[in-house]
Amino acid sequence: MDRLDDERRPDPAALLQLAARERRGKLTIFLGMAPGVGKTYAMLERANALAANGTDVVVGLAETHGRNETAVLAEGLETLPRVEGARPYGEFDLDAALLRRPQLLIVDELAHTNSPSARHPKRYQDIAELIDAGIDVWTALNIQHVESLSELVGHITGIPVRETVPDVVLKKADEVVLVDLPPAELIERLKAGKVYLPDNAERALDGFFKPATLTALRELSLRRAADRVDDQMVDFLRQGAIEGPWATGERLLVCVGYDDMSERLIRDASRLASGLNARWTVLSLSHPHRLAPHQEAIDRLEATLRQAERFGAEIRRETASDYVKAILRLARRGNFTQIVIGQNRKNAFWRRSLPDALLRQAGEIGVHVVSGQGARAPVRAVRRRTLPEWTLTLGLPVLAVSATTLLGLGLSAIIALQNLSMMYLAAVLLSAMLAGRFSALLASLLSFLAYNFFFIDPTGRLTIAQPEEVLSLAIFVAVALVSGQLAARLRLSMDRTSQRARQAQALLDFARKMSAAFGQDQVLDTMASHLHGALGRPAVVLASDDGGELTLMTAWPPDQNLNDAAMTAARWALEKREAAGFLTGTLPQVSYLFLPVQSGQRVLGVVGLGMRHEDGPVSDAEQRTINALLEQSAIALDRARLTQDSTRASVTRESAKVQSALLSSLSHDLRTPLASITGAVTSLRELGDRMPAAARADLLASIEEEAGRLNRFVTNLFEMTRIEAGIVRAKRDPLDVAMVIKAAVNRALRLHPHLQVDVSVADRMPLATGDQVMLEQVLFNLLDNARKYAGDAPVTIYARREGSDVSIAVTDQGKGIPEGDLERIFEKFYRRAEGDGRQAGTGLGLAIARGLVAAMGGTIKAESPALRRRGTRFIIRLPRAGEESA
Repeated sequence: MDRLDDERRPDPAALLQLAARERRGKLTIFLGMAPGVGKTYAMLERANALAANGTDVVVGLAETHGRNETAVLAEGLETLPRVEGARPYGEFDLDAALLRRPQLLIVDELAHTNSPSARHPKRYQDIAELIDAGIDVWTALNIQHVESLSELVGHITGIPVRETVPDVVLKKADEVVLVDLPPAELIERLKAGKVYLPDNAERALDGFFKPATLTALRELSLRRAADRVDDQMVDFLRQGAIEGPWATGERLLVCVGYDDMSERLIRDASRLASGLNARWTVLSLSHPHRLAPHQEAIDRLEATLRQAERFGAEIRRETASDYVKAILRLARRGNFTQIVIGQNRKNAFWRRSLPDALLRQAGEIGVHVVSGQGARAPVRAVRRRTLPEWTLTLGLPVLAVSATTLLGLGLSAIIALQNLSMMYLAAVLLSAMLAGRFSALLASLLSFLAYNFFFIDPTGRLTIAQPEEVLSLAIFVAVALVSGQLAARLRLSMDRTSQRARQAQALLDFARKMSAAFGQDQVLDTMASHLHGALGRPAVVLASDDGGELTLMTAWPPDQNLNDAAMTAARWALEKREAAGFLTGTLPQVSYLFLPVQSGQRVLGVVGLGMRHEDGPVSDAEQRTINALLEQSAIALDRARLTQDSTRASVTRESAKVQSALLSSLSHDLRTPLASITGAVTSLRELGDRMPAAARADLLASIEEEAGRLNRFVTNLFEMTRIEAGIVRAKRDPLDVAMVIKAAVNRALRLHPHLQVDVSVADRMPLATGDQVMLEQVLFNLLDNARKYAGDAPVTIYARREGSDVSIAVTDQGKGIPEGDLERIFEKFYRRAEGDGRQAGTGLGLAIARGLVAAMGGTIKAESPALRRRGTRFIIRLPRAGEESA
């Protein structure tokens, strides 16, 4: 039972597709067989009904074509003003519609071509942006404007269709409303002037609006609407886990080549896929050892593949030596049920055609062969040789045959050679390997003539005395053909290998540069320069600044500037995560092609490539190079961003640690003395003269001591702030170290009378360079620190000369400091465990000491243990007077 329930559960893919549609606007297409069936009228009539029920309906654009009843319906709805442009009646205002954001927007004429200054070249692209913004859109479409049917409709009507809509637009529509009318009734409407003006109506009756033509168009529209209803039924069954009439699951594999029949093949396959409700894939095969086709054929194939994508196909590119095996392998692995292939012309009797071979080996896979009588064959490249190449092609055979002849004559004078013709085969092979097939043929002909003239009796005459010599010419020609073909394949393989090696080396160099780049700015600079070097096109890189605004970060060459239209295309690429600009669906008139740099779900920046209209779109090889470089760039940018985020997080953690330490220090070092002072003052005020004189003296002494602690704490905070701000300016005067030590000890004894300090200063102690007040403060902080952590144990100070420095060491006999904390004790607010039960310090004394010593040009460090595995020694080194400049 559980297994049956599991089999009847909803299709996850269908549910995800449904969830994605819920976040978008809904597209409804009113589909008709021809102009005049009432698409716009039906659309506006339904819109008025919804508006009457409270729906926010706005007319973005409605073409009434002078029909009064249609114009009356449009007057009852809010209408957006059109954009004034090159066309007298204006254009649809996309930005105004996005700003207004109604629940339902009417945008007529789905297949319309926008003005060149518009953001998108086609209106269906405007509608796609509205749908993505969450706005429901109603629009109208005639069946002849569906791209896969446009050629068929042109044959039926005799009128070419210039404006088309990709099939995927109709397939992705949420609703397709068929507006149908019998052909006879439509013709009556045309005669009554309800479709065109009288003059135009007469011409339409003689051309487009014939009963047979309208009947064929009606059939096409009914079939396409039925296909869309079938898709909706399958989606409904999958989403609801309902058993029903599921689709057959057909899959088509369409094989195309460089000939001009491929375009027709794509259209036929699209109609077949639509009729079978099947997914289809277009396969383009190339041979690894054949010469590349002419550029015209390459461009035609690329245009055909782009057209297939608009029809809703998936594109595959493969390289194979055996086309039949490659097609059948892909068909079986991809579970394709049918193969569609074209047959240009009847092949010669000795060569089996590709469709025939597929029919023999396809087995259970169906093969549809589309006849292509009259289609042009693939155009092969004709290599134009330069003068140096012609010199090699013609000169090498002459030189090789001449050298072989001279060598043969010399050897014949010495010994009798029976197989002298084999030497000429070497000349033919040499010419084939170095100069190609034509050179090999020329070498074979010259070899035959030279061999016949110089070595076959009668010599000195071009006569053939023996019939077997005719065979030698045939052998020479055969060897030339074979060796020339091998040489051509070898050269092509070498060229392709060299090209791939250059691409691999370029990617390796780029990866090395990216791995060595530090920081986002350096990564962006490397991206721009390498894209320019690899593609030979100007490159710009844009990224979001701190304010979130897209900004031009770097360019190569550096003099690149982007106008407002280019910046708009760049923002589109960033926000929509798709290509924009040159020859794309968004601002195609811009001279830059903008591509997003993506890493996972994040868009890290935008790359712009300078393009020229005479060069056409980006080639397939360039696109692969661009994709590889952008992937490497995304990894490097992601790494730079992560490093930056990690640094910021580390700074944030350190700031939080400092703030926590500061708050802890303030709460302890301020509250404790304040509590003592408050308690003493309260006792004195309440008891007054009733207290003994000795008790009052103790309370006053306590107040004085705690106030001194507060003063020292505030002073330390002030000194630390001055050090970090760089305000501290130390003097570099000669000073008497013994005198400074004595002053610091006396100051410490006034605060701690029980402190024992032993001072030892070397004889003939030189003067040090520093600031007397700062050095005294440093020594006082060290003595105060020793008192806190070593108690009343003796503290030793000794000073001596060490090379060009003066060294002062302060040693206590406390518990010592672990080796891992010898550097941390100089950090702000770092406090170790309390020593001998006494109050720990503020954690600023040693930090201040290091800052002051550094300001004087000296160093301070800690060593532990110092004496008998106990204690800590702080060593200060200052420059000796007279040695600082040295």
